[in-house]
Amino acid sequence: MALKQKIDAEIKSAMIAKDKARLTALRAIKSLILLEETKEGFSGELSSEEELKLLTKAAKQRKDSADIYEKQGRKDLLDVELSELAVIQEFLPKAFSAEELEAAVKEIISRCGAAGPKDMGKVMGIASKELAGKADGKAIADQVKHLLAG
Repeated sequence: MALKQKIDAEIKSAMIAKDKARLTALRAIKSLILLEETKEGFSGELSSEEELKLLTKAAKQRKDSADIYEKQGRKDLLDVELSELAVIQEFLPKAFSAEELEAAVKEIISRCGAAGPKDMGKVMGIASKELAGKADGKAIADQVKHLLAG
């Protein structure tokens, strides 16, 4: 089932359950999908990669906002962002643990024959594509930098 249909079904169940926080987050996701589908030059449905990219971007925005609100002591806004983030993460693939990320990056490094920090760009290109949605881009970059330096 495509993401759009899943979201529509979840919106209906959130309306029935009168879960306003969940409903808001689901409508935000649907809005992103509709905006992407109405872009000029777009035809058909979103591919799973495009859906993953949309959800990852939305999750990152919520995390960044939550960090800002936490620093400013805005607990009310922080709770909203964290609840929306939790809903978005339901539709993302399970994130890698630190150990799984390290193992995946080591495998990519050995496969592409990277030898040191000068090869970071080559490794990041492959790692970003393969690990999209499973790990944060910053975490991937930090792990690649750490493994290539040591």
